[in-house]
Amino acid sequence: MFGMGIGEIFLIIIIAILFLGPDKLPSTMVEIAKFFRQVKGTVSSAKATLEEEMKFADMKQEALNYKKELTDASAELERMTNVTEIGSELNVLKNEINLDIPPPAPSAPKEAEVITFAPKTKQQPKLEFEDEKA
Repeated sequence: MFGMGIGEIFLIIIIAILFLGPDKLPSTMVEIAKFFRQVKGTVSSAKATLEEEMKFADMKQEALNYKKELTDASAELERMTNVTEIGSELNVLKNEINLDIPPPAPSAPKEAEVITFAPKTKQQPKLEFEDEKA
């Protein structure tokens, strides 16, 4: 414990008994135990606070990364929806493809086709019966 061997611990106990006496030694041991308990509580509290701060730092870094991604996406979206820039890009493409040639004029329509319907004549179906008695 604390890098001390059993012999060193017994030496400290013997010196404590000699200087404090047997009547003050138990109350002093209780005070020392309370002191170590408080130190342990303070150290654990400091450790918890430090870990919490580290978590906040990580969360802050993640938030900054998300903010950067959103900013980049917003800039890309703005660039893609910028009408004047799109128009200039279309003009460049138009010049590259050489779309300056006017489209050919539409050809004249063909002569109107006249469709006539012949009147239907009512035809009686021919029924032929063979007479077997004849």
